[in-house]
Amino acid sequence: MSIPEAAAAPARTGTPAPADAEPAAGPPGRFGSLGPVGLVLAGGISVQFGGALAVSLMPRAGALGVVALRLLVAAIVLLVVCRPRLRGHSRTDWGTVVVFGITMAAMNGLFYQSVARIPLGPAVTLEVLGPLALSVLSSRRALNFVWAGLALAGVFLLGGGGFGSLDPLGVVFALGAGAMWAAYIVFSARTGRRFPQADGLALAMAVGAVLFLPLGLAESGAKLADPVTLGLGAAVALLSSVLPYTLELLALRRLPAGTFAILMSLEPAIAATAGFLILDQALSTVQALAITLVIAASMGAVRTQVGRGRRRERKAAPRVKDAA
Repeated sequence: MSIPEAAAAPARTGTPAPADAEPAAGPPGRFGSLGPVGLVLAGGISVQFGGALAVSLMPRAGALGVVALRLLVAAIVLLVVCRPRLRGHSRTDWGTVVVFGITMAAMNGLFYQSVARIPLGPAVTLEVLGPLALSVLSSRRALNFVWAGLALAGVFLLGGGGFGSLDPLGVVFALGAGAMWAAYIVFSARTGRRFPQADGLALAMAVGAVLFLPLGLAESGAKLADPVTLGLGAAVALLSSVLPYTLELLALRRLPAGTFAILMSLEPAIAATAGFLILDQALSTVQALAITLVIAASMGAVRTQVGRGRRRERKAAPRVKDAA
């Protein structure tokens, strides 16, 4: 998978857009007035501030309980809105969507276990290494390994040379979430090719909710039925899943995936801001520099891959003209 494909999949829409395709003109709509860039940034802000709200909810419901509430509410909303068709799908289709749902549940579960132990900004920075590693490994350009080295330098700084300033288990969970994010990218693309619109995403979200609900009940039990907890859990689901999925899906109709990926690379910075404003999680100068290095590496990898795709397109153009 090329990085433009990976760029679209982290949008968690399940419908990755081609990197060099001209974005289709979408209907203006209520959200369309923001413009595609504004939609992506609004989606990123929604995700990270939803994550900060989830951290504040964890003392009431536990990390697994918050994940269960988020997946359950998001699944209900998406199933009602999308009303996916259950018949007419092959065994391979269902296998793909089930694995997608398992991957989604694992990604969320590991990430929330991470932010229960380390600040939100560093957690997202470590998590984004998964998609970055996928893009580097799937590319044959040597320059991408330079970006990987830059990202590793950022991770080294983030850990203070040995992660002594961060909970080691929180770091492991964040890296695990990053690995699941990379797997999520692969199965998001496959699901998007097999199911129309966001039907596959809605079904996968339902699979993840069914799998995670017993874990949430085992950890939190009756606490999940508390009206305040339910209300906050619903807010987390809307902010972290439903709203960003909708905004990013609208944006991808009018925005090249390469540009979209560069904007998505800003999520560690947005997460650090959300952590500071909501959770009072201040970053040291070294940690801020580390996050900047990882963001720069991610943007550089995206631009390298997108530039390669455009050069291929220009080379292919004369052959297409001659064939005509």
